[in-house]
Amino acid sequence: MKIFFKIIFLSICISTIVGCSKEYEVPQDLVVNDFVWKGLNAYYLHQDLVPDLADTRFNSDAQLNNYLSSFADYNTLFSNLLISSDVKSTLVEDYNTITEPIARTAFTNGLEFGVIANPSNNDLVIGYVTHILPNSNASTKNIIRGEYFSAVDGVQLTKTDYQDLLINGLDNFTLQMANFDGTISTPNTKTVTLEKQAYTYPATFMEKVIPVDSDNVGYLMYQNDFSNNYINYLNNTLLNFNNQSVNKLILDFRYNIGTGGFAKNIAKIAAMISEQNADEILIKEQWNSKAQTWFLANQPDSLLTKFPKTINSNININSLNISDVYIILNGPNFEGSSATELLINSLKPHLNVHIIGNQTAGNNTGAITLYNSEDYDFPLKNETHTVALQPIVLSFLNKNDQTYENGFSPNINLCANEDVLDLGILGEDSDPILNSVLNYISTGNAVSNTNCNPNNFDYLFNSINTQRTLDKGVFIEQNLPNTN
Repeated sequence: MKIFFKIIFLSICISTIVGCSKEYEVPQDLVVNDFVWKGLNAYYLHQDLVPDLADTRFNSDAQLNNYLSSFADYNTLFSNLLISSDVKSTLVEDYNTITEPIARTAFTNGLEFGVIANPSNNDLVIGYVTHILPNSNASTKNIIRGEYFSAVDGVQLTKTDYQDLLINGLDNFTLQMANFDGTISTPNTKTVTLEKQAYTYPATFMEKVIPVDSDNVGYLMYQNDFSNNYINYLNNTLLNFNNQSVNKLILDFRYNIGTGGFAKNIAKIAAMISEQNADEILIKEQWNSKAQTWFLANQPDSLLTKFPKTINSNININSLNISDVYIILNGPNFEGSSATELLINSLKPHLNVHIIGNQTAGNNTGAITLYNSEDYDFPLKNETHTVALQPIVLSFLNKNDQTYENGFSPNINLCANEDVLDLGILGEDSDPILNSVLNYISTGNAVSNTNCNPNNFDYLFNSINTQRTLDKGVFIEQNLPNTN
């Protein structure tokens, strides 16, 4: 069981509800509503921007109860207490569904692909292969990145049926491959039969060392989340790179589905990338004014994450001693994710971080899980319901107090979509994205592709995008003593 960040404000009864006491019992029909309001009043990052969450909003328990009774249900109350732009804070109906991420699996044939509209017939579509999953059914077939297909089991793919045929249809099907010159799609004689199977994703998609002039560049294409499932494997990968004298690192997240994660895991990955002393600050936390004041007065060190030296008590972190890391962003249109942005911001004071992608979204907030208990932790939770809250409660800063609510500007801009006519081979310099990064490493010239989609293709679908979930930000795990 995770132990989440907890804090009790001893002054809440004085500053918020005049005359409340430990003897006060919340009416049974308002237990969840009361939990929602008090949890957000204490911790919500934007508490000072929500008038109904103000400490002076109610003068008594009776006034608060009247307010809470005015809402049809606790979900409506929760939504009304968030600022309008907040799409990350969530209410969990059943905290039993909050579990550790499991290793990524799927029922798939291993084909990852995109779909564009057929330029010569607006009703038809053309599929193109972006990559093949290692050790999948498709990896045993004669099909590679950059090939095209136009039909499934003899049925022409159209805008209305391609998802039914390719995703929601039969577990076994045969692709009709095609030639495509940018204008005309012509079926060829090649067919590929694929079968969906139970599949466990490898920890990394690709890892290799690429010599660039006098540099040994470690290239890591990573496709999974940033959970404990993969931390040990990543640590071993970085050790292999170290043993091969890697002095620069490319992290390719273009097909990565990981969005949030836990700050402690991002810290471990940062420590693998940059060798620092254990007293070096990696992450700072900025809570709402009430929480921040309490932390600074009572436990200021709990606001800091320093470079970890171990994965756990038995495993040391293998750190690369490098000066430059090049991060190819993940997410729709290469905008990155909250986990990627936290990694970038945290590393910036310690080494040169080069960003390849587009302007990032600015997901600089962190969240916790609150349970209805005196210390908002799990063991003492109210057993009469299963509601939990996952509000955003802090902003992340780095050692130099820099944050990123406006996102990051890239060193190299990428087009919104990869060029279906020029995909190249992943891990080779024929891949235009990797090639641009290798040239940047070699020459120092950051050259962006300004000729995006010259054929004006209508990009309709990408199988990776459908595997991504709403980015709720990064979660914090810390343990503080119960101050009640």
